[in-house]
Parts: sequence; C-alpha cells; structure tokens
Amino acid sequence: MSMFCFQCQETIGNKGCSYIKGFCGKPAEVANLQDLLIHTLKGISLVAEKKGKVDDKTGNFIGKMLFVTITNVNFNADDMVAKIEAAVAYRDELKKGMDTAGMHDSVNWDAESVDELHRKAETVGVLSTGEDDVRSLRNLLIIGLKGIAAYYEHANVLGYYQDSINEFLAEALASTTKDLTVPEMIGMVMKAGNVAVDTMALLDKANTTTYGNPEITKVNIGVRNNPGILISGHDLKDMDELLRQTEGTGVDVYTHGEMLPANYYPAFKKYAHFVGNYGNSWWLQDKEFETFNGPVLMTTNCLTTPKDSYKERVFTTSVVSFPGLKHIPDRAEEGEKDFSEIIAMAKTCKPPVEIETGSITGGFAHAQVTALADKVVEAVKSGAIKRFVVMAGCDGRHKERNYFTDVAKELPDDTVILTAGCAKYRYNKLDLGDIGGIPRVLDAGQCNDSYSLAVIALKLKEIFGAESINDLPISFDIAWYEQKAVAVLLALLALGVKGIRLGPTLPAFLSPAVINVLVEKFDIKPIGEVKADIEAMMAGK
Repeated sequence: MSMFCFQCQETIGNKGCSYIKGFCGKPAEVANLQDLLIHTLKGISLVAEKKGKVDDKTGNFIGKMLFVTITNVNFNADDMVAKIEAAVAYRDELKKGMDTAGMHDSVNWDAESVDELHRKAETVGVLSTGEDDVRSLRNLLIIGLKGIAAYYEHANVLGYYQDSINEFLAEALASTTKDLTVPEMIGMVMKAGNVAVDTMALLDKANTTTYGNPEITKVNIGVRNNPGILISGHDLKDMDELLRQTEGTGVDVYTHGEMLPANYYPAFKKYAHFVGNYGNSWWLQDKEFETFNGPVLMTTNCLTTPKDSYKERVFTTSVVSFPGLKHIPDRAEEGEKDFSEIIAMAKTCKPPVEIETGSITGGFAHAQVTALADKVVEAVKSGAIKRFVVMAGCDGRHKERNYFTDVAKELPDDTVILTAGCAKYRYNKLDLGDIGGIPRVLDAGQCNDSYSLAVIALKLKEIFGAESINDLPISFDIAWYEQKAVAVLLALLALGVKGIRLGPTLPAFLSPAVINVLVEKFDIKPIGEVKADIEAMMAGK
C-alpha cells in the first residue's frame, strides 16, 4: 500500500484510494506528502496553542496550507516538498525559546533530505491512527477543517480575518494529537460546525463588501467572435484583477464551473468584455477546455489531469499546482497578480467553439431573496409554494448523480429548489418554470455561498415564527464530493438541521459507529430511490 486517502466521495470502492494514484489523479507520493504537511501543521498548532493567542499570520498560514491538501488542488510533489519545508521553518521560528521536550512528534521532527521527507510521510498518514472510531472522528474533524480553511483563505485574500477562527484552526488540529474521549471528539466536530458558520459569514461579508450583493442575473452561455480567457475555481479577487487587466485588449473573459456566480456581482457587470459562462461542472473540463481554444486560469480547486492537447493553455495560481503547467505567482503585498502572459497567449488563439446558447438565471443570495421575502411568504401562505428543497453541494462523475437531475425533474410544480455549489449543473439548465414569477431554481452562488441558504432558512423561520428550521416546509437533499461540502454539512448540523439526505454515497471516512451517532442525533440518511425520496420530502420526512 503506497498511499491511503479517503477524503472525497469518489474514493475507490467507497473505502479508500490505496495504490499508486488516487481516483482524482493525485500521485501516491503527493498524497503522502500532503499527510506530512498536515502532520507539520499539527506541530505549528501545538506550538501556537502553547504560546497563547493565534495571530492572523499563523491562522492564514495554517488555513492556506490546509487548502493545498483539498481534492483537485495540488498534484505537484516538488511544490509539496517546498510547502513542507516552509511549514517546518515556520514551526521552528514559532517555537524559538520554548521547551518542547515531551511534546507530540509533529513539533520536533526534522529531515535533511527529500528522501527523509518521503520516509517520514509514510509513517504519519491516515492509518497511523489505529482505532477505527478515533480515526473516523479525527478525520471528520480534519476534513471539515480543510473546508473551513478554504473559505477562510478566500476571506483572508480580501483582508478579512477573525481571532476565533485563527484560534480554532490551531485548537482543532492540536486536538487530533491528544487522547480525547469520544464525547470530547464529537464536541470538537460540532464546534467545527459552528466555526464553519462563522467562517462562511465572514467570507460573505468579505465578498459583498468588496463586490456588492449578488443580483438576479441572466447569464449568457453562448460565445462571441473574439479570443477569450476562461477562468475557473472560486477566487473573486483573481476574477477582479483579470477583468481589469484584460479591459481594452480585445480579449473576452468567460467563467467556468464554480466561477459562474461571479456573473451575479455588481462590481463585475461593468465590464463589456465579460461575456458570461462557458460550459458546465468541473469534471467536464477535459472536453470544455479543449473546445474553448483559449487559455484557462485555475484559481482554486477543481482541476483534473489536463490532456496533452490543451495542457500548454492551462495556468495555475495560488494553491493550485500541477507538474508542467505554468504558474502565476502570488501578488506582492498591496500589488496585483500579473496576468500578462495569459493575455498575450489569448490574443494568439481562436475564439471559443460554441457548445450551447441561451442563458441561465442566478443571483439569489440572501440579500436578494430577502428583498423578495414578501412575495415568497405570500406564495407559501397561499399554497402556491408547498415546499423548498435544498439541493446544494458538489457535482461529480458518478452516474448515480443523475439522481439529483431526476429529483429536480420529478419534484411537484409547487416546489422550489434552493441551491449553491456546482451541484446545480445537474438541473440549472432544465426548463422548470416559475411560481408566480419566482423561478423554481434559486441559485445562491458558489459552494462558498451556502451560507446564504442558511440565512434564507433562518429568515423564513423568523417570519413564520417557527421554533426551528426543521418546522419549516424545507427538506435537505445534499450532494457532496469534497471537503468544503463536509464543512457545509457540519454547519447545517450546528444550526440544528435534521433529516438531511446525503449522497450519492455516505463518506468513507465515517465508521459505522460514527454514522450511527449522526443518524441517532441528526437523522442523517443516504439518498434512496427518487420517487420514494420525493414522497418522503413532500411529507416532511
């Protein structure tokens, strides 16, 4: 067994990727090095915890390095070695003058060569925790932390930090090195859910303060006859800087995948060369990057192994790295990233091949839905809207995900789908109509914007005077793929949401005993047969 990774929904056999490469394409050596990076972050966390207050710099460092280990972000062993070396140096600087004798191995380990790094990496992975339930709870916490860290990094990029999040990142990682009781570990997981809510709220504030509140927007999905740049991932600051640098160059900009909701922000609508969205969910990029013809900028996770036919046109930035792809360095303090090489390449490329035409509508984040509250409430009171179904989360390759398309098609005409994340690509181009002018699919934005769905639910709870979200006509039918979706799930549990359906499979990192706890306390259940699930949801079950 050269690796073991079970953090995503597509892990092999729903047990774990354990050979020379993960299903995502991540090589075994990268998987092992990511385990070593997390081991080193535990050391940083223990030192920071012992020193007292965790400052913004340390919180950002831990968060960004955790983000590196999310699925479909970093496939580059050389880059991972450099990040481990940087983490060791950060840890050692932090612990200067401290007595670290007797502390966990992650505080004091060292290596003088890359070979030693690899040997160390093989001893600190997931399976180094032997007991099944302890391993399950520790990894549920770490995987949730990765999602929190991704959201926190996006907020940090825009200059937003929070002491309680900094401190929790360190506290939670440090806790996985200690012999906690099962109730203490469950308590830490639930605390992660509360912190996930706070982190998404901070990111929402960062995004809307910087770029305005998303607005209801018809997004063009066709193309124009100019060369273009395709931007994918989630980072809105990269989007902002790319639009400013391409203005007046004759190069158009299109979003892809999770960058689609950039079309909803007022700050970006002023650019005449911002055309719309090209393509669909992340897993179709091998076809859509091919037909786009121009360069592609990957700003965060969602990269898959690029084909040789378009590999030279793909650029990475921030936490993303893949061997052989050109990387745009991070911006200097108070500066911008330099996208001139991408722009120059775009000018030499053919326009995109048109793969579809028309438009899709989105922009239903919490501020916009709150503005429509009277209309929504009246529709509920009159019986025009019988139920809301939250179908947020991730998309993926498994054919079982057709379930979510089928649910959208089969839901009664008096239901409204609330969505965020790339799961929406399973149904956002269906003609599902509207209810009194309210579209039957309300897209709040990226998976980062799942906070909006919670705010909407809490607003409805307030309006209708309900004791909890569970008393509202809302059902949760969630698709998951990677670690940010786990953070969203923990956030929903922290808000007291019960009866969540989760699919297409339950996470492999959950032991039977941990699953039983989640079932008993929160009534989490796997997705089932479409008609039966719809019947149960419409009955409030």
